[in-house]
Amino acid sequence: MIIQPIIDLVAICAKKGIEHAILSPGSRCAPLTLAFVRHPDIHARTISDERSAAFIALGMAQQLEKPVALVCTSGSAALNYYPAVAEAFFQQIPLLILTADRPPEWIDQWDGQTIYQQEVYGKHVKKSFQFPDDFSNPDKVWHAARIANEAINLAQQFPAGPVHINIPLREPFYPSSEEKFEFPDSPREFTAVHSHTELSPDSLEHIKNRLLNVKRLMIVPGQQKPDSQIQGLLDDLIKKQHVVVVADTISNIQGKNSISLHDHWLGNEQLQAELAPDLVISFGKSVISKSLKQFLRKQEISHWHIQPDGQSKDTYQHLTRILACTPSGFLNWLSKNLPVQSFEFARQWNRLEEKVGTALPEVMDQVGFGEYAALHLVLKKIPTLSKIHLANSMAVRYVNFLGKRTQEICCNRGTSGIDGSTSTAVGCTFTTKEPVSLITGDMAFFYDRNAFWHNYPMNNLRVIILNNHAGGIFRIIEGPASQPELEEFFETKQSLNAKSLAAEFGFEYSKAESKEELRTALEKFYSSSIHPKILEIFSESASNLQILKDVKKKINKLISEV
Repeated sequence: MIIQPIIDLVAICAKKGIEHAILSPGSRCAPLTLAFVRHPDIHARTISDERSAAFIALGMAQQLEKPVALVCTSGSAALNYYPAVAEAFFQQIPLLILTADRPPEWIDQWDGQTIYQQEVYGKHVKKSFQFPDDFSNPDKVWHAARIANEAINLAQQFPAGPVHINIPLREPFYPSSEEKFEFPDSPREFTAVHSHTELSPDSLEHIKNRLLNVKRLMIVPGQQKPDSQIQGLLDDLIKKQHVVVVADTISNIQGKNSISLHDHWLGNEQLQAELAPDLVISFGKSVISKSLKQFLRKQEISHWHIQPDGQSKDTYQHLTRILACTPSGFLNWLSKNLPVQSFEFARQWNRLEEKVGTALPEVMDQVGFGEYAALHLVLKKIPTLSKIHLANSMAVRYVNFLGKRTQEICCNRGTSGIDGSTSTAVGCTFTTKEPVSLITGDMAFFYDRNAFWHNYPMNNLRVIILNNHAGGIFRIIEGPASQPELEEFFETKQSLNAKSLAAEFGFEYSKAESKEELRTALEKFYSSSIHPKILEIFSESASNLQILKDVKKKINKLISEV
């Protein structure tokens, strides 16, 4: 039987610009699945593992900057979406989550594939809607269309994020051979019109007076997509007004004169006083650098955060002002109204950046082979147009230690889990023909191997695995590193390698256990191929820790001479 309000829902999705749907097999969701598959303007793909499916959708929506629809059957399938839903919520990525459900009379009656699905994602969605469970009354049909419109509008409204529609469905689910799908040309649609939030003239005048007393301004951009306009405004503030811009790799705002190697010196207590700002202005989402967060939390400073919706984010525990406006709008105003800042303050930061930036390549060339030195070589070979996806734990930290990147950097820092890094990168490959480079650890890679369990080409995917047969980050964290249970219960040592997986999924495979082997493998790694490629770099967890300490020791010695 064809359920017309479901057909209308999918027509509304297409009308409002949703072009992609990720579906997982199931019977209860059949009306939704068939509607998405048969709509001429929506590209539907099927991913069997719902946890992976949700991260793939996230990776697509992250690039497209508009919602991707997710469809699953009833029961625990919806729960498998949860890690990606939480990540999308904190990373502000739009998703439209459509979960098929049993009708309400069958909930908690020992019927199959039945759980409590209403509002199952709690506070990790912008809103959860309950679709009507029958359409005998015209008002129910009107209500269904209203829900679809409101949900899609809300997913895209700042801050973007996941929205959930739970859809109870009764049998029969499948149309007869005589029935035809008829998508309305003009489904019921309403749009939300939003204006940019800007500060009032009185507020700007007050801020201008406050800035007269600021001599050491630091700007900290958090995680965001590349933005050439913001980049240009920050470059001007650095050049003309001596502002210090400290930018992690996930900010995608690392200009020529911004500070990116700060993790190499911010733990040095002797430098604290001369590096402390008067005022920190931040925008975007999270930062990676723990040392930057700890440094700023220790200082007696003021902190202003730019957040168009006015929500408070007190990352550095010194929040004094929320600027409810767009970053580009405020930075443009700031460039015209900020007094020139202390040249000496900027010079101290720039001297450290220049000193470390000059010495680091030589230091990396001298250290023994391991993850750190390997990534130093790998990053030189990644094409400029490649998207770089970083798994959490050490991969994202190593790349942050190694300085500025020109490529777009993607990383699941909303919840900072390892569980969907590979699937997110796979989703990215569905949106671009350019190379997509995933740098991941062995734990994150094998955890998410179902990312490849589908039938869609991803020949532009290049996977670099740092395989130390353990969760090496636990050797760096002081607590677990000192425990006798380290190897079994924290590192969880394992003996897997990716060679068999590569053969199973049709990947080209190469490995490296030395700098010479790595250089050889990299020569053809980015050459064109009809297959994805895996490069597996083997090292020892204990050796990686020692290399990290050696690099830190050498850099600290250089810094002491500044």
